[in-house]
Amino acid sequence: MAIPQASHLPVWRTDGVIITVLIHALVVEFLYYWLHRALHHHFLYSRYHSHHHSSIVTEPISSVIHPFAEHIAYYMLFAIPLLTTLIARTASMASFLGYIMCIDFMNNVGHCNFELIPNWLFTIFPPLKYLMYTASVEDSPDVVHLTHLTTPESIYHLRLGFASLASRPHSPKWYTWIMWPLTLATVAWTWICGHSFVLERNVFKKLKLQSWVIPRYNFQYPLQWSREAINGLIEEAILDANQKGVKGEELNGNGELCIQKHRDLRTKLVDGSSLAVVVVLHSIPKGTSQVLLRGNLNMLAYAIAHALCARGIQVNVASKDEHAKLKRSLNGKYGGNLILSTIYSQKIWLVGDGLAEEEQKKAPKGTLFIPFSQFPLKQVRKDCLYHSTPAMIVPRSFNNLHSCENCLPRKVMSAWGVAGIVHALEGWNVNECGSMMLDVENAWEASLRHGFRPLALPAM
Repeated sequence: MAIPQASHLPVWRTDGVIITVLIHALVVEFLYYWLHRALHHHFLYSRYHSHHHSSIVTEPISSVIHPFAEHIAYYMLFAIPLLTTLIARTASMASFLGYIMCIDFMNNVGHCNFELIPNWLFTIFPPLKYLMYTASVEDSPDVVHLTHLTTPESIYHLRLGFASLASRPHSPKWYTWIMWPLTLATVAWTWICGHSFVLERNVFKKLKLQSWVIPRYNFQYPLQWSREAINGLIEEAILDANQKGVKGEELNGNGELCIQKHRDLRTKLVDGSSLAVVVVLHSIPKGTSQVLLRGNLNMLAYAIAHALCARGIQVNVASKDEHAKLKRSLNGKYGGNLILSTIYSQKIWLVGDGLAEEEQKKAPKGTLFIPFSQFPLKQVRKDCLYHSTPAMIVPRSFNNLHSCENCLPRKVMSAWGVAGIVHALEGWNVNECGSMMLDVENAWEASLRHGFRPLALPAM
């Protein structure tokens, strides 16, 4: 059937745009609702429509995964406004292209597994919920992993950025420098946005997991004037998780202040220190008799030094100040295994943040560097071995883990992330953050019991 009105369409016609919007809202949405309800009837759903819901975690491509007949039905529905404006001679290129692009865009947004539209927009303008839908889900997560951005270009390595970058360990790319105007714009956007957002949703052993991103970067955390704002964002995320009934929240930082301030929190806060410590301990080759502890001292460094001294392994420290602090913390126990040494002859180095490149050059050939920090050590020695940051391989049943966490390979999760999941699976009804640390070997055994596996030692 030829439609003469379909040729030589004008660029814009106001009456055609209005008719398209009205027919979609009054006719198409009504018919779509009943078609969708019919597809979810057990007869059609089990035999047909379940194919669309086969994605464990949805992605934008999920929006167009339908059996053939469903595609035909949807095309017939969305053709109603277009054919009506053609027959009424009110069609235009704007109404055609705008309608098709809007339908596709909304469909992708609704299946993208990311909250692209902030909730406050719906609060300011309630009728917006009748004009569009988002990826919001009613089910509250059981575990939330709270993290933050690292470098300004790290936003491209998230799933909402470029999938090709997100699926590989984070490393600088020359072409991201070309995108610096856009990068600066995203930094400004995250600063103005000021709220955590959902990055990823996973499923493991009946637990619903989510990763939330605090929109702040590494360089902002040491700044004194930004600490109050960052703490406010973390506190807001914790209270939001608590309101949603989250069982556990993993923190890449100290949540002790929030616990003291909000003593009625039902959500348990887990910074994962115990598992991070024991992963480092099990990364040390068997038969090791001495190690060198370098880098900034933190809670993990103290716990690692205590555990090694208790096991009869000699812990060498090059700084007098650090040696004095560690010795005081031992309270006279196992003090004979804590040695002040300026000789860099040890082949096992346990390193934290703040290790200078010049110090790496003092290590003997074949030294194994094992970091206890969340970010890897810069590799300046080709004749030495570099272990990954504390991490574990996830079980195969862990769903939707397709992106890489910082510099870790795929299907590998940081010990801090694993700790919160294990905490929820074991039903430990205690907080673990700040000075509160669980039994490290108990955390290790629990993680192995649930299918997490240690990473192999690197090869030269």
